Amino acid sequence: MDATPSPQPERGDPTWVAPALAPEDQTRRVGKTQVFFGPPLAKLTEGQGNTLLISGRLNRTAERYLELMRCHGLELSEPERACVAHICGIGFMSPLEIRELGFEVSLTKFECEGLDKPSLAARLGAASFADLLALVESLGF
Repeated sequence: MDATPSPQPERGDPTWVAPALAPEDQTRRVGKTQVFFGPPLAKLTEGQGNTLLISGRLNRTAERYLELMRCHGLELSEPERACVAHICGIGFMSPLEIRELGFEVSLTKFECEGLDKPSLAARLGAASFADLLALVESLGF
């Protein structure tokens, strides 16, 4: 009997299989799913016809987006969060509307105890788009 282990296939070899993720790296098992490609996804994957390339592009973009959400945001008090949530309550927030959150705070009639609207408007006005986006996302909008 030959005791020499058979060589393991390497990446690029059609028989190569990616190593399984450790349980702590697995968040959930997702199979194939249909996704509607609206204008933003169509633009993101423009010129790519191979489904593996498209899938890779979407997953890389999602991974980077999640890292942005993890590293950005603003510390707000509960009254400040309530004010921003009130403004975001209109529904879909376009990038332009997110950029104008500080201005919207200065216009809103929303009031609650402990809310300093001029201070909040100034902080939002000085924040980066990534910080504003993370804030809106943390509120569920």
